[in-house]
Amino acid sequence: MSGRQKTGKKGTLRRILKYISGYRLSLAFSLLLSVITVGCALYIPKLSGEVVDFMLGPGKVDFPEVFRTCLRIGIAAGILAVAQWLVNVLNNRMTWGVVEKLRRDAFSRIGHLPLSYIDTHPSGDILSRVVADVDTFADGLLMGFTQFFTGVCTILGTFLFMLSVNVWITLIVVVLTPLSFVTAFFISRITSRMFAEQARVRGEQTAFIDERIGGQRVVAAFGKEKAQEETFAEVNERLRKCSLKATFYSSLTNPTTRFINALVYMGIGVGGAYFALHGVITVGKLAAFLSYASQYTKPFNEISGVVTELQNAIACAERIFELIDENPEVPDPHDAVVPAQHRGEIVFENVSFSYTKDRKLIEDLNLTVKPGQRVAIVGPTGSGKTTLVNLLMRFYDVDAGEIRVDGVPIRNMKRRDLRDMYGMVLQETWLKTGTIRENIGFGASGASEDVMARVLEAAKTCHADDFISRLGDGYYTRVSDDGDQLSQGQRQLLCIARVMASDPSMLILDEATSSIDTRTELKIQDAFEALMKGRTSFIVAHRLSTIRNADCILVMKDGRVIEQGTHQELLAAGGFYRMLYQSQFAGEAI
Repeated sequence: MSGRQKTGKKGTLRRILKYISGYRLSLAFSLLLSVITVGCALYIPKLSGEVVDFMLGPGKVDFPEVFRTCLRIGIAAGILAVAQWLVNVLNNRMTWGVVEKLRRDAFSRIGHLPLSYIDTHPSGDILSRVVADVDTFADGLLMGFTQFFTGVCTILGTFLFMLSVNVWITLIVVVLTPLSFVTAFFISRITSRMFAEQARVRGEQTAFIDERIGGQRVVAAFGKEKAQEETFAEVNERLRKCSLKATFYSSLTNPTTRFINALVYMGIGVGGAYFALHGVITVGKLAAFLSYASQYTKPFNEISGVVTELQNAIACAERIFELIDENPEVPDPHDAVVPAQHRGEIVFENVSFSYTKDRKLIEDLNLTVKPGQRVAIVGPTGSGKTTLVNLLMRFYDVDAGEIRVDGVPIRNMKRRDLRDMYGMVLQETWLKTGTIRENIGFGASGASEDVMARVLEAAKTCHADDFISRLGDGYYTRVSDDGDQLSQGQRQLLCIARVMASDPSMLILDEATSSIDTRTELKIQDAFEALMKGRTSFIVAHRLSTIRNADCILVMKDGRVIEQGTHQELLAAGGFYRMLYQSQFAGEAI
């Protein structure tokens, strides 16, 4: 069940402010510099008006005062430039500091999410939240820091300067200004919903692209390129439509506020000219007032653009917080227990589990595996073989019953301690971007020299050393996460070598040699024989020829262990296992 709650826009804003609160000093300094910036920017028009008044006509120019005033204008402009530069530096540091923490929190939550969440959510959508949505949020936050504070200070500052020049003309501004607020507020309410929909569809598109790239070979093999293009075109069209709507309505803000601001400027010009003709204000003060009017209306245009970007940023922030708020795995107990000895005894007692409540899978499973036993798990697809492995590793928790390792319930152990006991080779290979040495030594610990020695030994044992040595840089050859420069069999050999290098106390082999040729498989079976000696091992296999020597074979069907015994015992029983064996080796003597 999802742990996230719909906190709404106010809740999202409060959480954003909480992230920003870690930069209180920088924020306070940025606000102070913004005030200085605005003060200098507004002081310059006042001085410019004085210069105009010092030049009353031919032969009536007060050159000393003009020079002194121009010098003050230059000093104010210099302070303005330095303050603006510092404001930009501080705002960028705050923005990317917040983004770094937000992204770190999101990535950390992914690492603690239960496997059920990863299994039921497209990886592309999760990727979109951590990358694209955070970037969009950063753009909106940076614009908010850079323009919003300065804009508000400019509005307040110009208002005070205009009051000092003429109260009546200022009243014209005050009467017409609220129209800008009303317009921006009305449009922002519409765009908020549209930007949220845009972020959702963009995540859907990213998920589809990620899925398409990952399954490119399968799509090509089945000739479904056209169908995939049509599906993408449909998603892309929906993104185009909602993006156009969001952009259209958000773009209305700027021209409408500009129109209102033009009305304000016109009112000031007409009113100011009337007062100047009647000697209420000087021409220089009117020129300064017109400059203030221009500066007063400009922030409204900027703030309206900021509001639009903030709507988009908040919509993206909500998606990020949804991910961060997801319920993590059940936390490890504070009084976690570690088995005194790693003997490898595993007991399933009345275990029941299902992925969904309406479809039962494993019910009332009882099983005891003795230390050092090799347990093979066979059965048709969907019988619960891999599910049993997921429960052993505690990727999923049982719904009822208990699993014990060396007498300790695995719920009472830390997941890391439990998983450190196992070495696991899956049918699906996974490599990380890096060198082959780093991939094989991924689970090994110790000094660098010791790890390298174990890497070499593991690679030779599983017969991977030959093809590694033929690569350009040997063990230092870099591979990508998809390992496209290697064959599927070579990737699986690296995964087997990784387990061997980690030297676990128990093994899980889930179709570990499914992608390897028969000749190499025979050699690796010898390596596995040596590796499994003295270790409790679980072998999931479809090819029954690979598990003939298992100490115990569990035959699963519909989530239940229906037969149990050695290879010969199960054949002699003439049950389901015999039928499976005959289907694979028809015509051979049993």
